[in-house]
Amino acid sequence: MCDQTFVAATFGPCECCTKPSPLINIYIKTEPINYCSFCVEVMACQGLQKGETLASLKRETETLKKKLEEERGKLNDVELHQVAEKAEAVGALSIKTKRVLKGHGNKVLCMDWCKDKRRMVSSSQDGKVIVWDAFTLNKEHGLSLPCTWVMACAYAPSGTAVACGGLDNKCSVVPLSLDKNENLAAKKKSVAMHTNYVSGCTFTNSDMQLLTSSGDGTCALWDVESGQLLQSFHGHTADVLSLDLAPSETGNTFVSGGSDKKANVWDMRSGQNIQSFESHESDINCVKYYPSGDAFASASDDSTCRFYDLRADREVAVYQKDSIIFGASTVDFSMSGRLLFAGYNDYTINVWDVLKGNRLSILFGHENRISRVRLSPDGTALCSASWDNTLRIWA
Repeated sequence: MCDQTFVAATFGPCECCTKPSPLINIYIKTEPINYCSFCVEVMACQGLQKGETLASLKRETETLKKKLEEERGKLNDVELHQVAEKAEAVGALSIKTKRVLKGHGNKVLCMDWCKDKRRMVSSSQDGKVIVWDAFTLNKEHGLSLPCTWVMACAYAPSGTAVACGGLDNKCSVVPLSLDKNENLAAKKKSVAMHTNYVSGCTFTNSDMQLLTSSGDGTCALWDVESGQLLQSFHGHTADVLSLDLAPSETGNTFVSGGSDKKANVWDMRSGQNIQSFESHESDINCVKYYPSGDAFASASDDSTCRFYDLRADREVAVYQKDSIIFGASTVDFSMSGRLLFAGYNDYTINVWDVLKGNRLSILFGHENRISRVRLSPDGTALCSASWDNTLRIWA
């Protein structure tokens, strides 16, 4: 019937029966319509064959889903840690805090590195976006947004602009200049507009396109210059909390994770959901591609991180310990892909051996939950953002 349904906070005349009522925003193919709940049920029932009910179709869907899982299971030949038994063990790690960046007045919610390996952008619940020099700790630019909870920020590939968004349902692009005293707010340009909060954003391989994820259950691709919606992605049944673009230069896919416990892989050209993984038991807070682009990792409120092989179309590893009882909020890989850095709500960062599945180290230092970990573009440093109002650089 429709690609995706989510509840929008709107009240008005139904486009079917014209009665004023709370409206449900439904996408049929890519066309949005606003119907009341009664008209949605009527529309759903109109397409039923004789003897069919919504309940019977639901049962049939569950049966088909189980059959699909069984067929997937038949292809499961071996686990990743079994293949890696003969792999050489990773030596002792010595990773320490090298810098602490202070400047935000509230929880730091997101950060991203510039491709020059030196500058970073961070966003916070204080409504501010700060551009940092990670070498000197100087704040190069500061920008106040009209809303608190700036939940997403990203550096443009050229290093000459940043994108940011949050509870204002928008994602804006701000060009940066060498003049540190320039009023950036005056140059801010709204590019993306969702019907709920913006949870993530990233530029594609150029400054001209921006990919966003939102609490309205969708992801979207936008043209930065015109603000035009180029493609929308419907398939999640709850808030989309994270997204990550495939690392190859010609990458036309991205992965998203959400509150529906699903991780979906999308084709950016067609808007189609080409793969879906549903093995977590709670919200997926973060997804991150493996450096080769053939796999990705996810972090979830169920206290686990999981590793999915896209070619095998299945989960191949779970990173967990009985002693870890707090949710995992963020993940990133080392340059080689051998290490997985995972930030948790217990204020720690765990370092996992991707192949063998064992924990190699725990990084202590933050005084509140970790919201983001990101490896620098040259792989020499790790930056973490936390609800303790600071960022830390580890090496």
